[in-house]
Amino acid sequence: MSATLLQLRDFCVSYGAVQAVHGVELSVREGEIVTVIGPNGAGKSTLLCAVMGLLPSSGTLALDEHTIARPTVEAMVARGVALVPERRELFGEMSVEDNLLLGGFWRWRKGQRDQARRMQEVFALFPRLEERRAQEASTLSGGERQMLAIGRALMAEPRLLMLDEPSLGLAPLIVREVLEMVASLRKLGVSVLLVEQNARAALQVADRAYVLEMGAVALSGTAQALLHDRRIIDTYLGIGKKADPLVAVT
Repeated sequence: MSATLLQLRDFCVSYGAVQAVHGVELSVREGEIVTVIGPNGAGKSTLLCAVMGLLPSSGTLALDEHTIARPTVEAMVARGVALVPERRELFGEMSVEDNLLLGGFWRWRKGQRDQARRMQEVFALFPRLEERRAQEASTLSGGERQMLAIGRALMAEPRLLMLDEPSLGLAPLIVREVLEMVASLRKLGVSVLLVEQNARAALQVADRAYVLEMGAVALSGTAQALLHDRRIIDTYLGIGKKADPLVAVT
């Protein structure tokens, strides 16, 4: 069994007096894709932001079995964690290439001058980005912007990539393409923590899954087991609904 990369124990996140996430127990092993599904407002995005250090949290967060007492963005990036936010946060007036170079800025600042090599690896994953490397990010399609957001995060050479709703606003065929790419990341040794509203697509690409409801883990297990769990089918997949061939990922 692979070593545990990320471990959360009794992990809690609050907005003032309001506790948005409470008592979460979650782990991600090396080379594993783990998804968090659940209804809107369940705390999925809040969970990712807190892990990244964008929101204050309590409980235990450990990377490589080393507890990080106060997660900050700088500390998490330094330890090989990257987040692709729901809104992607691209620099629209900058070219594709410049957006990618910004993703590798932390490594450059640390004296690692391998941005050209890393960019070629990103282009190998996303050939369309190489074709559009001189275009402004604002001119890309929705699917291409998502590819650029993921590619920019990969420029930091993360060990753990956290994706917040990568299928949001994309057509089913583009969702399939993006999630097939996500599945291929394990071949690069990148672990993935995926928050996704499209429960069926997420469960088809993941190894394990957690169901978050009202800020707490309501159910967890292998993705295949949850894909066939009657509670998940009835609540998130539709009663008796067959897999959409446009979304299914192999």
